[in-house]
Amino acid sequence: MAISDIKEYAHLAAEDVESLSDELTGIRRSVIESLGAADAAYIRRTIAFQRILDAAARLVIHGSRSLPGWILGTAALGVAKSVENMEIGHNVSHGQWDWMNDPEIHSSTWEWDMAGPSSQWRYSHNYRHHVFSNVVGLDDDLGYDVFRITRDQPWKPVHLLQPLQNLLLAATFEWGIALHDVHAEQNLAGAGKSDRFRVLIRKVARQTGKDYLLFPALTGRRWRRTLTANLTANLLRNVWAYVVIFCGHFPDGAEKFTLAEFENETKAEWYLRQMLGTANFRAGPVMAFLSGNLCYQIEHHLFPDIPSNRYAEISTKVQALCEKYDLPYTTGPLARQYLLTLRTIHKLALPDRFLRATADDAPETASELKFRASRETGVEVPASRTGLRTALRNLSGHRRTR
Repeated sequence: MAISDIKEYAHLAAEDVESLSDELTGIRRSVIESLGAADAAYIRRTIAFQRILDAAARLVIHGSRSLPGWILGTAALGVAKSVENMEIGHNVSHGQWDWMNDPEIHSSTWEWDMAGPSSQWRYSHNYRHHVFSNVVGLDDDLGYDVFRITRDQPWKPVHLLQPLQNLLLAATFEWGIALHDVHAEQNLAGAGKSDRFRVLIRKVARQTGKDYLLFPALTGRRWRRTLTANLTANLLRNVWAYVVIFCGHFPDGAEKFTLAEFENETKAEWYLRQMLGTANFRAGPVMAFLSGNLCYQIEHHLFPDIPSNRYAEISTKVQALCEKYDLPYTTGPLARQYLLTLRTIHKLALPDRFLRATADDAPETASELKFRASRETGVEVPASRTGLRTALRNLSGHRRTR
């Protein structure tokens, strides 16, 4: 099942885990100390670019008379919405730019172009997801209460619908996130259920009024053209955000953890959990920008409040640490990571009796118990300082030999 002893699973001694933590803390310190005018200029340029692209896209949609013009304008609007959602809204709400002390670009004031209120998302995402990442029973994002993505989650007949629910969530991702966030706030002391839904309804009214009433009304007789463009741009943004988020959390190699592991966790083990519980996908500069630099999901989970424009440089240092401590750096092409995610969603829609791999040694669910079982069958256990990557390679070689 899920990992209950992260040091044993990683094949690292306690002093190795502490040493890794010290080096990661050093990376964080060096980046924080170097933040300055160039970083501030980056986020201001990004906001300006997004607003100009949004305005230009709407002008093209309204001003053009042809289908190609509508397609071009709608695609540009979808890109503008993706940039606002991921590179700006997501990262600003993480507090990545709070150090600027700019009241406009601050986590406490930014309201993003999504159906759900950013305040509810900050609690659900910044706290419940990033603090409890991949801890079964604590991380609400571990399947979003919709999908079964680890065998630690008991199978129910409703899980047979996972393949269809997956398609529906991709198309309506902003609405799924909005409902997920307001549900997560039930664990927050203070505001009652009616207050939470009142906040959500107000935001939904503003968002739908802007996209589906105000902008179409401003274009007069061409309101249908504007309405369909807004619907399509939101669909494009929803699907892209869904793909990026799922590829960072659900491919093979993004491990899950038990409450037993979390209860006595040190800061050093928290770092290690972030490294083992997330996955990257390979992207060039343009795709990285459009994904909010969440192609570097490992780096984002290690340092969620460091500006995203620094993740590329941080990734080279994190990869070097993975080499040093013999840990896997889970990444791959976007298409491959998504196909692995789809395999898990479709496979775990079925009851366990139809699954071939064991509960402790499956691509989507693994634990330290698979190494204990291998020791009983004669597989050599790597010595300390030889970590998880070599252990997995040895185990795979043993299986092929058998």
